[in-house]
Amino acid sequence: MPNPDPALLKATPKQLHIQGTWKNATANRTMQVDNPATNTPLCTVADATPQDAQAALTAARAAQRTWAATPPRTRSEILHRAHELTRARTEDLALLMTLEMGKPLAEARGEVTYAAEFLRWFAEEAVRIDGGYATSPDGRNRHLVLRQPVGPCLLITPWNFPLAMAARKIGPAAAAGCTMVLKPAPQTPLSSLALTGILAEAGLPPGVLNTVTTSDAAGLVEPLLRGGGIRKLSFTGSTEVGRTLLAQCADTVVRTSLELGGNAPFLVFGDADLDAAVDGAMIAKMRNMGEACTAANRIYVHRSVADEFATRLTARMSTLTVGDGTDPGTDVGPLIDAAGRAKVESLVRDAVERGAKVLTGGELPPGEGNFYPPTVLAEVPRDAALTSTEIFGPVAALFTFDDEDEVVAAANDTQWGLVSYVFTRDLDRALRVGERLETGMVGLNTGLVSNPAAPFGGVKQSGLGREGGRVGIEEFLEYKYLAVPTGS
Repeated sequence: MPNPDPALLKATPKQLHIQGTWKNATANRTMQVDNPATNTPLCTVADATPQDAQAALTAARAAQRTWAATPPRTRSEILHRAHELTRARTEDLALLMTLEMGKPLAEARGEVTYAAEFLRWFAEEAVRIDGGYATSPDGRNRHLVLRQPVGPCLLITPWNFPLAMAARKIGPAAAAGCTMVLKPAPQTPLSSLALTGILAEAGLPPGVLNTVTTSDAAGLVEPLLRGGGIRKLSFTGSTEVGRTLLAQCADTVVRTSLELGGNAPFLVFGDADLDAAVDGAMIAKMRNMGEACTAANRIYVHRSVADEFATRLTARMSTLTVGDGTDPGTDVGPLIDAAGRAKVESLVRDAVERGAKVLTGGELPPGEGNFYPPTVLAEVPRDAALTSTEIFGPVAALFTFDDEDEVVAAANDTQWGLVSYVFTRDLDRALRVGERLETGMVGLNTGLVSNPAAPFGGVKQSGLGREGGRVGIEEFLEYKYLAVPTGS
């Protein structure tokens, strides 16, 4: 099993970044970062206290006025440089990500590209912030509409896409003229610290981006949200935590963007191209070992093609190689931690006890690390726990259906509404079903919907707002209307 790169780990920042300076946490507190492939320590990083978080917010507030007044072209050029630096360091960033969260290197390289594209996209949007000018219908006033940054933002990112989710939030916030406090997930702080260093090197002024790593998220976040200094929260994580943060935002009416949990249905109709459907299922299910809010959680297959689809999917899943993500031959890395693996194991066991059939996988492998094998379950009963719980692992749960109304009703029978997938050759059906599905995104004959140029987000309890696309920067801008009498 390959060893961690000691030079890379040594070069990666491990302190807090406040007011443009790398600093130790109060009382030199530190927390441990583990390698999920071996369950051994990689390094320690600063473990911020509430006092450190307040210092980060103070720095952000002090920098807000100057950063908001910085010319859009200047902000754009900083993000362009950050994009170029990120691409140039793909190998180091990919390895760092693999070491701290487990995904195979090939996937990690893809995430670096994805993250860099958010920086480039919002570099281009920075110079396109517009306003408006009109005469009122009664002719008495001229209406001027300005777009201004919302103010200091708290950005909270998850562990499953640590570099891309940080870039997806930092990019639009910086482009809009907002200063930031970034709190990455405690399991994966290294990617965010590396990106923070890149942005500083690209010319982001001191205080614009302040990064605090901590093992005490609740202790840091709640005082920031209730204190009145934060004007915008952007959070990606579980629906349960999102509800708590939304309640905390209410005290000071903080604007919120929440990208929360998912329970994605994957619909395969009888006329679908099965090769394309299986390819799409492999992408939608196995991206990041299934640890994605967009992962296909419930795969509904028309009864007429159910056996053939199951056979083809099982053949593909059973050939995947499980191992350390740093090994070039690995297709499926470890899950993030022992608790994550235990959850997947419990959901599979529950489904099997209720009558599901294991077509491949389903048993814990021997040895170290948080590995779980690619698993296909057929004939999954509708009352299995995994139908109403995010699996967050490499488990494909197959259900059968007979007609369109039945499957749409089943697909929509959930509190979540992030993404759904539809495979059919019938264009009218594709559009009709896509319109009926209660999700913020729909993949038609594709298993991948994420793109920096498209609005990412869900409905129901999958969140509020959108990230990416033309609307991504809107989340960080306020409208201001000036009424000017025509006689002025």
